[in-house]
Amino acid sequence: MTVAEGESPTHDSPTHDSRAYESAESEDQARGLQQDLVRDLDGEVQFDAYTRHLFARDASMYAITPMGVVFPRHADDVAAAVAAAAAHRVPVVPRGAGTSLAGQTVGPGLVLDLSRHMNRIVELDPGSGTALVETGVVQDQLNRAAGPWGLMFGPDTSTSNRATIGGMIGNNSAGSGSVRYGMTIDHVRELDVVLADASRVPLGRVEEAERAHRAAQPTLEGALYRELPEIVRANATAIAEGFPEHWRRACGYRLDRLAREDTPFDLAKFVVGSEGTLAVATSALVDLVPKPRRTVIAVGHFTSVAGAIAGTQDALACDPAAVELMDRTILDLSRHKIEYAALGDILEGKPEALLFVSFTGDEERELLDRMHRLTKLWSRHGHGYHTLQAVTPAQQSSLLKVRKAGLGLLMAASEGTRRPLAFVEDTAVDPAHLADYTRRFKDVLDRHDMTAGFYGHCSVGCLHIRPYLDLTDPADIGRMRAVAEEIKDLVAEYGGVNSSEHGDGLARSEFNREIFGEQLYEAMRQVKRLFDPEGILNPGKIVDAAPMTESLRDASLPPAAPLRTRLSFEVVGAGGGAGAGGGMRAAADRCMNIGLCRKSGSGAMCPSYMATRKEEDSTRGRAGALVKALSEPDPKAALGDERLHEILDLCLMCKACKSECPLGVDMATLKSETLSHYHDIHGVPLRTRLFGAIRLLNRLGSATAPLSNIPGRIAPVRRLMDRVVGIAPQRPLPVFVRRNLLRWHKRRRRALSPQHPVTQGTVTYLADSFTTFTEPGIGRAAIQLLERAGWQVRLESGCCGRSSLSKGLVDDAKNKARQLAHTLQQSTESGSPIVGCEPSCLMTLRDEHRSLLPDDAAVKDVAGRVRQVEELLVEAVDEGRLRLRNDSWLAGRKLLYHGHCHQKAEVGTAATVALLNRIPGVTVSELDAGCCGMAGSFGFESEHYEVSMTVGEDRLFPAIEAEAADTVVVATGVSCRQQIFHGTERNAWHPVELLWEAVEGAG
Repeated sequence: MTVAEGESPTHDSPTHDSRAYESAESEDQARGLQQDLVRDLDGEVQFDAYTRHLFARDASMYAITPMGVVFPRHADDVAAAVAAAAAHRVPVVPRGAGTSLAGQTVGPGLVLDLSRHMNRIVELDPGSGTALVETGVVQDQLNRAAGPWGLMFGPDTSTSNRATIGGMIGNNSAGSGSVRYGMTIDHVRELDVVLADASRVPLGRVEEAERAHRAAQPTLEGALYRELPEIVRANATAIAEGFPEHWRRACGYRLDRLAREDTPFDLAKFVVGSEGTLAVATSALVDLVPKPRRTVIAVGHFTSVAGAIAGTQDALACDPAAVELMDRTILDLSRHKIEYAALGDILEGKPEALLFVSFTGDEERELLDRMHRLTKLWSRHGHGYHTLQAVTPAQQSSLLKVRKAGLGLLMAASEGTRRPLAFVEDTAVDPAHLADYTRRFKDVLDRHDMTAGFYGHCSVGCLHIRPYLDLTDPADIGRMRAVAEEIKDLVAEYGGVNSSEHGDGLARSEFNREIFGEQLYEAMRQVKRLFDPEGILNPGKIVDAAPMTESLRDASLPPAAPLRTRLSFEVVGAGGGAGAGGGMRAAADRCMNIGLCRKSGSGAMCPSYMATRKEEDSTRGRAGALVKALSEPDPKAALGDERLHEILDLCLMCKACKSECPLGVDMATLKSETLSHYHDIHGVPLRTRLFGAIRLLNRLGSATAPLSNIPGRIAPVRRLMDRVVGIAPQRPLPVFVRRNLLRWHKRRRRALSPQHPVTQGTVTYLADSFTTFTEPGIGRAAIQLLERAGWQVRLESGCCGRSSLSKGLVDDAKNKARQLAHTLQQSTESGSPIVGCEPSCLMTLRDEHRSLLPDDAAVKDVAGRVRQVEELLVEAVDEGRLRLRNDSWLAGRKLLYHGHCHQKAEVGTAATVALLNRIPGVTVSELDAGCCGMAGSFGFESEHYEVSMTVGEDRLFPAIEAEAADTVVVATGVSCRQQIFHGTERNAWHPVELLWEAVEGAG
């Protein structure tokens, strides 16, 4: 086990106050607990200030700094941690992915992160339709394992790519398909838990004889089986009458389940939804359900939210699997994000709201009949103005992506310091009352002058409505409480529930006495005391809660001290929200901890988290660390902190967070700025200077080739480079080419006349710092293709500054950006396109240059003229200016394409895929393999080599190795091609090389 170095374990973060548990203030107590944990646990123990800060937050509006964090490796570690905490009278907060929206997973004391190590699928039994999993297993992880057997875990949360089974058990999560599959409580068979006395016990259904046997034991477990039936009997009337009428409940303790006379005594289901206040679940036996073979989706377009809700009853009459509402707020936000923008291309007009109605089953004809029936019903009753029918997976892709990201996109809709906050967003009423309930809900918001986005599960009457508030404003805090109380009364009037799938937590527990009534609430308090006599298990949730307005995240942040930055964070925060105009801290504090950066198995964000599974290696972990540093009295000094540097170190600067994070947290830009301040304080290392001057090094390497390629093949020289500079000896070095692109082009310019007529004007080709000197064939292919397409090609060989920026040499990058932008503006025709073949360099002109020099007219002009070379070539093929032959060696081949991260983040890969599809006779498959792991210089650095390879081995290498030998691997990035060859021994082609192979008369 390891202990993180850093500040004193009891040094309070300046941003959050450990105010809820007085005993957590004792320095001796913290030191003693830490020592015991280090002695007794196999897992990691971290009490440093940065780790504590990162675990002070979840996806809610709350923040409480814990005393420390442990990462148990197994159930015995959990028991040892609970025992140590109990001995020191320190509360314990169990935590999965930390995506709770009501504050369940923040609290003082000791946080148990069960997601990092306890994530094994122990057994999957297709015959019985069950799976035994550790509680850190992610829902999509389980579904991927169960999928080949035609099974899945029923509850379908929008956070399925990062939500853990343990977290779902804690909250009694549901999701879009709950009308068919119910809630988590309906799928849990057995649990292994650690009780408050640190005993490990199994929970599940027991017959009366077994219950009586266990009740006779003189243990805490025995007391549960002995006294719980008495609590149920003594409060039978209150239990029968006190629970809300609506079935979709994630609130209180489920005494109603124990009161059922037709089922055996079942403590496993009883603790579901208890938010870690009764026991810590370490493993679970869960039921799986048959996975439907087909899905079809009808998307109704409506002119108002009310109109969409009015169409719900028609949808329910057609037996759907889900009915989801999404309002224009989310639609508008999706249009500004490359990751989700495809939805806007398939919608009809500008709807104010959409209703997604999914039909699932095994027979497509039956599903289509139901979808067509719904379309007719809506038309007959005048609901909506258009229905989009999505039948194939390709048609459904953009729909499902936005639906899954709906809540995250809604959280991105900040207005300055006003955020959409989750405090009344989990109510549910009978769908028959939903239209009237929603109207009155909106009346409450209007009366308090609040705006909000609407999203939710209309099939079960659940709406996620998040009003915009500024929690640094005491008046807004008062308005929040007033609205919470009015909505609580309104939902009760309709027989609904205040917490329908997101739980009580810190946001709603305060109201449980009034919701359940005095007697039932006191019975719940008895339950808590029975399970947890000393009150150490996640205190202050469900019962005995503090007011909902305590421990608010934004209210606890001090004003940001002035900090002069080299980069503009107006660009980072573009589109509104906390990052717009608020400087560097606001750019980091855009993160609302929704945790999409903790996903695995899809997308590119966040590659280092996928490799390490460490919270601090996720985008939100790094953003949280920066918020802490930038909240210090001297933020510039704090940016030089070694622990902060350690947290940011494994960021590959892939920029995936900029596009995949719904809130657009741009960690690459934030890291560049931080590194520049780190260098101010500690100096610039030799390796950083070398990589920052990569164009000069590559140019020298080309000029002295082939001699310059010899050192890379000599083992003693490579070992010396490792010791002196820190370049990994395992990593092959680029091979320099003496006849580089610049020399080739210079010779060609001596020709008296162009070989092809110029019909399209002039295009400038950016000769990047990498392919120019190591893979000039790519540039030659691109230039010749452009010339054949009717362009006059001008070559520009300046440096964009990408390598300098990635190493934190921001001033140097700024100088290079200014020089290149002004050269391009002055030497090119106004409005003429600028293209290139290396995405990292080309996209730097579009993005980072505007952050480096936001007021420079030349930068703005050049950025607006950047186009992908693939775009021009696709146009040329479609217009007949480039003629392709059908008998090239590519005919009949499969092309497996891996896109560059920066390309995905800035413009997407559609143009490249379109170009590849223009080649006659090929089949194109685009990989969803994330980042390659190379990331420019990152993969060359000795201390990063293993992480770099682990990232590649996650999905990219296996996907390529699974392909037939004649499959052609394609990659746009030079780093990607290097990594692919090193990891798989397969050569990867650039798309323009393949197009050149297929052009008539090429050679």
